[in-house]
Amino acid sequence: MEIRVLTARDVISALPMPEAIKAVKKAFSQFSAGKAVVPLRSRIQTERGITLLMPGYLQETQEMALKAVSVFDGNPDRGLPTVTAVVLVFDPTTGIPMALMDGTNLTAIRTGAAGGLATELLARHDANRVTLFGAGVQGRSQLRAVMTVRKIGEISIIDTRKEAAERLAGEIKTWPEAPVIRVLPPIEDAVRHADIIITATTSTKPLFNGQDLKPGTHITAIGAFTPEMQEIDQATVDRARVIVDSREACLAEAGDLIKTNARIEAEIGEIINGQSPPRQTPEEITLFKTVGLAVQDAATASAIMKRAGALNLGISIELSS
Repeated sequence: MEIRVLTARDVISALPMPEAIKAVKKAFSQFSAGKAVVPLRSRIQTERGITLLMPGYLQETQEMALKAVSVFDGNPDRGLPTVTAVVLVFDPTTGIPMALMDGTNLTAIRTGAAGGLATELLARHDANRVTLFGAGVQGRSQLRAVMTVRKIGEISIIDTRKEAAERLAGEIKTWPEAPVIRVLPPIEDAVRHADIIITATTSTKPLFNGQDLKPGTHITAIGAFTPEMQEIDQATVDRARVIVDSREACLAEAGDLIKTNARIEAEIGEIINGQSPPRQTPEEITLFKTVGLAVQDAATASAIMKRAGALNLGISIELSS
């Protein structure tokens, strides 16, 4: 049995953000159409962090994968990323493992792609000011995705670690068509001026006051993936039209929505499939809450597999004769 091993560099090379957005769009469409098998994730809680096991199968596109992802908040103090992961890709016909790949960058890219897709569907077309909470790997990927679907002129970066915010700002300045960067502006000011707000933290309390949101703001919330965590406050939920990746998963896991007793309007897949409208008015405040679905991993891992073969990326290892 031969398996292809793909490194972080291979994953990044094989999955540019526009292709990742296309992949997760197909995944969300199948999920909300009932054409996917996605058990609720299993979790292993330790004293220092949590490891999640996420299997997923897309029936229409015949894609199957299993991801093991760990979130350990103390890792940055050790010079390590908060989120790390690996992904196994299977042949859905035989069940044989086909590839083992870096899941850390895959997770960042596919989560960014979900935020980019939500921005494409829900943010105003003229939205060009972004406020980002969380200057880590996930925040960086969210910005790249948003800049794929909207022309962004200004980014405000907020993080509890000043050095992380400054490091991300320095990196963004090297990107093509880099926008104006504001590092650690007052939160109230950053929220009031934002057209798009991204929350990518491990916070257990709201990051901003929802009363400061201006009409027409879009929020993508990707942290708070356990009932104990929270980034978004009651005022934001009360003012916003709430869209999720999965009703079942968010009602079981998303502290933002559980603690605020949020009313979910639609899944993003239902918008893709024409069952629910995208943005309805210029003044509407929209909130996309995602806890992450294994179908995103299956779809993006499959896309990586296809491009890796064409680009001759990775190495093949014989596991058994």
